[in-house]
Amino acid sequence: MFTGLIIELGEVSGIERRGQNARLAIKGRAILKDIAVGDSIAINGVCLTVTNIERDIVSFDVSGETLLSTNLGGLKRGDKVNLEPSLRLDSKMGGHFVTGHVDGVGRIRSRMLEGNAERVEIEAPAEVLHYLVRKGSVTVDGISLTVVDVFKDAFSLVIIPHTASLTTIGFKKIGDTVNLEPDMLAKYVEKFLRKDAPAGEAAESSAEDPFLAKLKNAGLA
Repeated sequence: MFTGLIIELGEVSGIERRGQNARLAIKGRAILKDIAVGDSIAINGVCLTVTNIERDIVSFDVSGETLLSTNLGGLKRGDKVNLEPSLRLDSKMGGHFVTGHVDGVGRIRSRMLEGNAERVEIEAPAEVLHYLVRKGSVTVDGISLTVVDVFKDAFSLVIIPHTASLTTIGFKKIGDTVNLEPDMLAKYVEKFLRKDAPAGEAAESSAEDPFLAKLKNAGLA
C-alpha cells in the first residue's frame, strides 16, 4: 500500500531483458533509507519487490505482464522514474490510498500554463475514466493528484510547480505515456451500490446506469 507521495526521482541504471521478463535496476538515494530485500517499492506507480540492493542501486524483477500493461516496458537507461516506499504504520497520510496495481496506461494530450501552474489533459481508457469524478483522486505515474474535469475520453489535472519539480509529470511531453490508477475507494463504493442490482444488469457505464444515477443523487457525479 502507498499514498502517492513521491520521495524522489530515481534513475534507471539498467534494464536486462530475460525472455518475456526483465531485471530493472534503479539508482536512488532517499529510497535506500530503511529498505531491505523483499520490500515493496512503487516505480512510476507500479508496486515491485526489491530483489537486490548494492550500494546505491536497487534491483527488481519485472514480469512480462507488467511490462506490457504499464509504461515500465518502455524504460531505458538514464530515464527518470518516480519512487515511493510502501506505507508504514508511522507514515504521514498526505495523499490517498494507492495499491500500486495499474488499471491502465494514459497518454498526455495537452499541457497549458495557468498562472504559475499547468493544466495537463490525459487521454485515458474507459476502465479508468469510469471511476473518476471531479475533485476526486487519481494516481498518475504513482503521483497522488486531484481530478479537475472528466471528459468522454480524457481527464484534466492542474500541476503546481512543486509537484512539477519533484516528479516525472514536470518534464513529460505531449504523447508520453503515464500509468493510471483510480482511487480504490471508488471501486468499493461501486460494489456496494451494485450489490442490490437485479441479476444480469449491465455493468457498463452509461447515462442510464443505476450506479451513476445513485452517484448523481448523492452529489458525487
